[in-house]
Amino acid sequence: MDSGAYLLTRHDPALVLAALLVATFASFVTLEMAHQVLHDRRHRRGWWAAGALAMGSGVWAMHFVAMLGFEAGIALGYRTDLTLLSWVAACLAATVALRVAACERVSALTILGASLSMAVGICAMHYLGMAAVAFSPGIVWSRPLVVASALVAWTVSATALLIFVDRKSTRLNSSHSQQSRMPSSA
Repeated sequence: MDSGAYLLTRHDPALVLAALLVATFASFVTLEMAHQVLHDRRHRRGWWAAGALAMGSGVWAMHFVAMLGFEAGIALGYRTDLTLLSWVAACLAATVALRVAACERVSALTILGASLSMAVGICAMHYLGMAAVAFSPGIVWSRPLVVASALVAWTVSATALLIFVDRKSTRLNSSHSQQSRMPSSA
């Protein structure tokens, strides 16, 4: 196809900024809930579900707020079924992430598998969301860019899990060393 066959598009910077703020807020809420998953054993499942819902909904909302700022010069609509399915995919990916966050010990194989599951969920959320956009002409996908986006999702997911596991380990080790330095009251 020649370049004349493509739409000229732009994004509204204010809505892109709003999407960034949504993602940032959702990240802080999710980190607090992940902390609760680790430390509140009695209500762990509730914190896990709430955290997955906050994280998945935050990621999903960030993408859709950004899409609201997408201007293609033509009318856009969204299929409700695919839009909701993309939200479910984001929440399932978040469930996997928080499940790993709740583990006492995490192996490299667990990180690899969990990050792959998260990447599949992230890609499903994104590409289902894009498929939900109802307009003509349709989207023309570049296979190398789609593969690259999946690899980026996997790499970022693995990195996020590794950072969280490392921070959790550092905090636990710091907490144990402070407790061992405290004088006993015997």
